[in-house]
Amino acid sequence: MVPHVARPKHAASVPVHLTWRVVAGIRSLRSADVFPCVVAALRDAQRGTFRVVHFSVQDDHLHLIVEAQHSAAFRSGVQGLGIRLARSINRAVGRSGRVLGDRYHARPLRSPREVRFALSYVLHNFKKHQRLAATRLDPCSSAPWFDGFRGVPPASLEGAPVHAPHTWLARVGWRRHGLVSPDEAPA
Repeated sequence: MVPHVARPKHAASVPVHLTWRVVAGIRSLRSADVFPCVVAALRDAQRGTFRVVHFSVQDDHLHLIVEAQHSAAFRSGVQGLGIRLARSINRAVGRSGRVLGDRYHARPLRSPREVRFALSYVLHNFKKHQRLAATRLDPCSSAPWFDGFRGVPPASLEGAPVHAPHTWLARVGWRRHGLVSPDEAPA
C-alpha cells in the first residue's frame, strides 16, 4: 500500500519510475485479450507534455518510466493514463468497476545510476515474476524499442506505444554506467 501523503513536486528534468497494481479479480494483464488493451491505453495517453518512455506489463502490475514537462502535466498525464487503463481493461474482461489498486508508487530517478538501474529493472522485470529464463527480451514490455541493449538493435519507434525520452538522464546520462545486457536479471 502506498501511503496517502503529499507527493513531491515533479521536476521536468527527472524521469519517474511508476508502479501500479491492479485489484484482485482482474485476469493477467499479460493475457492475449488484455495486453493489447494495455498497450493501446499507453499509446493513447501520450501527449506533448507527458510521455511513457518505457514499460513492463506483469500479471498484476505495471512498471512505467514516464516523463512530464511540469507537475500539472505529470498529475494529469498519470490520471488520464489510469482512466484509459481502467476503461480498456474493463472492456476487455467484460466487467465494470475499479481496476487499479490503491495508489501508484512513484520514484523520481535523479541520477544516471538510478535511471540505468530502473531501465534494467523495468525491462527485465518479467524474469523476476515469470521465470522465463530462456527468453532474453520481454514481449510484454517496451524492450523491442529500447536502443540501449548491448548487441540488440531496436525496432523503429514509428507506431510504438512509447516515445523517445527527452530528459538528459533517460536519453544519454544513464549510458555512463554501460549499456544494458539482454541477459541481466533484476535485483
